[in-house]
Amino acid sequence: MRTVLAVDGGNSKTDVALIDETGRLLGAVRGPTTSHQAVGLDAGMSRLDGLISEVVASASGPDGPRPDIGAFALAGADTMADVRSLRAALEAHRFADRVDLRNDTLGALRAGTDRGWGVVVICGSGVAAAGLSATGRFVRLAALGEYSGDWGGGHDVGWAGLAAAVRAADGRGEPTRLARDVPAWFGRRTPAAVTTGLYSGRLDQGRIGDLAPLVFDAAADGDHAARLIVDRLADEIIAMGGAMIRRAHLVRSDPDIVLAGGVFRTREAGFWERIEAGLTAVAPRATIVPLTTAPVAGAALAGLDLLAPDRDPAERARVGQAVRDALAAWDASSIGSAPPPASS
Repeated sequence: MRTVLAVDGGNSKTDVALIDETGRLLGAVRGPTTSHQAVGLDAGMSRLDGLISEVVASASGPDGPRPDIGAFALAGADTMADVRSLRAALEAHRFADRVDLRNDTLGALRAGTDRGWGVVVICGSGVAAAGLSATGRFVRLAALGEYSGDWGGGHDVGWAGLAAAVRAADGRGEPTRLARDVPAWFGRRTPAAVTTGLYSGRLDQGRIGDLAPLVFDAAADGDHAARLIVDRLADEIIAMGGAMIRRAHLVRSDPDIVLAGGVFRTREAGFWERIEAGLTAVAPRATIVPLTTAPVAGAALAGLDLLAPDRDPAERARVGQAVRDALAAWDASSIGSAPPPASS
């Protein structure tokens, strides 16, 4: 039975799955980021080696056959230099007989639609977006954070929530329940105590992104300061998606617009209504597709496309749905558990 090794390597976590050619999930694991931009290329490959070895061994033993295709959807596969160095490292580690490497935006797009084209916006710890037309026109944002003018994702929402709390407490901003909720989440009594703790290093700045759900909850309860933050994020998503629609020449088409990433787990109604209205104002025939499976499904499906390019369309759809369902169930069981620490 031929197999696909699928990897979704994000800036905050890495998902690895092993899929057979029928779409059956043989094993999966979630670990810490393996991004070369975050931890360096050698450390990232070392972490990835450990995760892949764990999944392959769980499915077929430590001496089991190497997967036929390794499909890698990686954050940081941005520039041509990034792609060359990542591909060389992946091939040198011989994770699979054949390597398919793409940016994580394309993995998320493939996870959300079988059409082979459309627009994707990722909003996780950070943000990214890409568009692919039916004729093959590919566009994407640089997605290099502050270097490329980005704002959004859980990290930025968390910092904005903290800022609203501090400004409310010191008189610069309007009253907000975040002035109570944010310090309580950190186990502190005041916003000032949180800022002092973060500045001194006694509190972990890496936890800032975890404040995003507090901001969405406050906005849902009618808190105006929180509403402004959530609306700003929605407008950024509209701006990113709209830019991809226009640059890929999809305004008059009917693209699927896939929304992927942890922030989109929120069910805050105003956030979703604003996004849908803004994106369909740019492309009236567009369909908004919240991604309901783990983005690693996109890497798995891309690998299966290469493994069986002549598969009957009906069978392809059946296998694709099996992959999405299996990885959605696995992802749901993994939510809330932090990626395990890595030794390297």
